[in-house]
Amino acid sequence: MGAPESKKCVVLGVTGGIAVYKACVLLRVLQKQGIDVYVIMTKNACRFVAPLTFETLSGHPVAVDTFERPATWEVEHIALAKRADLFLIAPATANILAKMACGIADDMLSTTVLATRAPVMVAPAMNTGMWDNPATQENLAVLTRRGVHVVSPATGHLACGDQGAGKLEDVSVIAARAMEVLSASRKDLSGLRIMVTAGPSREALDPVRYITNRSSGKMGYAIARAAARRGADVTLLTGPVALEAPQGVRVLRFTTTQELYELALAHAGNQDILIQAAAPADYRAQEIAQQKIKKQRGEDFVLRLIENPDVAAALGKDKRAGQVFVGFAAETNDVLEHAQEKLRKKNLDMIVANDVTREGAGFDVDTNIVTFVTQDGIESLPLMSKDEVAERIVSRAVALRAYIVLSAVAYARRTFFAFFGPIRGKKS
Repeated sequence: MGAPESKKCVVLGVTGGIAVYKACVLLRVLQKQGIDVYVIMTKNACRFVAPLTFETLSGHPVAVDTFERPATWEVEHIALAKRADLFLIAPATANILAKMACGIADDMLSTTVLATRAPVMVAPAMNTGMWDNPATQENLAVLTRRGVHVVSPATGHLACGDQGAGKLEDVSVIAARAMEVLSASRKDLSGLRIMVTAGPSREALDPVRYITNRSSGKMGYAIARAAARRGADVTLLTGPVALEAPQGVRVLRFTTTQELYELALAHAGNQDILIQAAAPADYRAQEIAQQKIKKQRGEDFVLRLIENPDVAAALGKDKRAGQVFVGFAAETNDVLEHAQEKLRKKNLDMIVANDVTREGAGFDVDTNIVTFVTQDGIESLPLMSKDEVAERIVSRAVALRAYIVLSAVAYARRTFFAFFGPIRGKKS
């Protein structure tokens, strides 16, 4: 299916301010999205957090001094400027905004950002008075006209004791905006319709209790996010999870497996790709108690369960020509055997299988270790973030669809010429 894409690179500029510690968290969030991060710090930033912290987190040397001898024979600020797919400054002080607006290059950070041809994003953080100052606002207006992306600060209680605008926006928001910019030039899935299911179902026992499982929905949400970033029209069917809906995604919610079953069948028909990452309960209570079930005075309580409808089997049965169906197999033993059986029985084009007992591959974590199982073979991936896995899943599903469509066209051509070829030959 081709070699995997190289990692995107973000050069993270860090300026001096109390919010510097949040840049450490931002770095980790970007890494979890599969991004390679290089850091440039101003000397004032080093007064708040030591460069060693960022070096340890990023795995790369931190650039501070323009004239420090580089570890390799490169002009370092030019090398970083060229390496960047996105140049992100967070926190961005009023000082760096002013330098950028005026084209001043008097330290490593201002010199490198002036040299880069990559998209530039700033996330300002400063005192409210500095943020509201006309000079700062004019500088921002200049940068915006030049195409710099601005993540405006939040309003709240500031370190200086003031209340107002100037607080660094939440790290998750900055990271999401950064990923949008990184993906803006890659809209290769425009016009493609993808339905993703995610999260657990809940099957009521009484008004208080229910049966569920440990699915967090993180894998399914990552897939929806990855597909939407690449321009796909994404419909996300989600169970009850504690996750923010991905931007640009149509979200439909379910609670029970029956509700997922009905939603999935109602929306699957016009989709190009189906990705069943949800973990619906296999069973539900035969009867739901109308009142809270009480203890039975020491006697055993017998719960009778009946099978839920099989969502994957129903989607596989109704799969139309040219449609790709990807399922998941979260197993605790004989992973490949179970996955191959499921692939066959449920008419899937690919299974994403994982052993949930392995460290880093279980429920409610941000990483995964998966194996792609298709009719043509098996591909095992190493430990990686769920966002990286999601990108691989989406790319593989798209490649499978292209192969299916091309095969169908080739078959149609062979059929056409087999039928009309002899007739045309007789006429000539």
